[in-house]
Amino acid sequence: MTDAKNLRIVSLIPSATEIVTMLGLTDALVGRSHECDYPPDVQDRPVCTGARLNSETPSAQIDQDVNELLQKALSIYQIKIDVLEQLQPTHILTQDQCDVCAVSLADVKNAVGQLTHSQPEIISLQPNLLADIWADIERVADAFGVGAEPMLLNLESRVKICQQKTQALPELDRPKVACIEWTDPLMVAGNWIPELVELAGGQPLVGVPGQPSPKLEWKSLLSANPDIIVFMPCGFDLNRTRSEAKALAQHPEWQSLHAVQTGRVYVTDGNWYFNRPGPRLADSLEILAEILHPEIFQYGYKGTAWETL
Repeated sequence: MTDAKNLRIVSLIPSATEIVTMLGLTDALVGRSHECDYPPDVQDRPVCTGARLNSETPSAQIDQDVNELLQKALSIYQIKIDVLEQLQPTHILTQDQCDVCAVSLADVKNAVGQLTHSQPEIISLQPNLLADIWADIERVADAFGVGAEPMLLNLESRVKICQQKTQALPELDRPKVACIEWTDPLMVAGNWIPELVELAGGQPLVGVPGQPSPKLEWKSLLSANPDIIVFMPCGFDLNRTRSEAKALAQHPEWQSLHAVQTGRVYVTDGNWYFNRPGPRLADSLEILAEILHPEIFQYGYKGTAWETL
């Protein structure tokens, strides 16, 4: 059990920041990553990381820059050790799930080894499925001596509501869904996204629950011919996603896709919802349910979290 009064938490991933604040520990949060932007009141916390690449460049360029950094055995992100030194954290939250999404566990261990004024405990999250994310919330709560039950009950009941409303749907009413996580090269969302699609009453294409996001050839997309396409590029907001989707829509065979012909192509704010393995995956599920089955679900996310392309 940790004394909450003495907690000094640095969170180096947006999802962990959301977990910490939803557990009522916002006051204990002393530092964050450059990507932690929710809830808005964490944005005044000192920033402890920076990116070595420019996320404003086109998708293909970002992909190339990422691969070049990884080939040189360089991290995509850097940790500001001087800031950590000043903050003297008791705990650092990080992840060991994706070196492209946030600082790696190895980088955090290396940074902590260089600190002289504090020896923070590292809590590393490695979520691949919804159950892992709920377990991470519990683990973080236990580490900080607070209760996670009310939060988890709320999240799990929201998931159950979606599941109960879609589980009786016949297979014919379960659309084939392609969730696009990157446009150049084309990638389909993996990990928790196929699970969310199934819960929302759809059939996920290509992506396997709990597995990394696979690349997809155009011919594979054409032969799969999804009923619905949902864009959720990693790290992009609604506006950036819309421009990425419009660029992909210039492909000569785009118009031959069933989802395009029936007007069932959607853009979402992947950065705020789908890409973050934290509490707002319950929101992400509700967004998908609203997109896939508007005849059953109307949560009111349209216009802010998702739009028709």
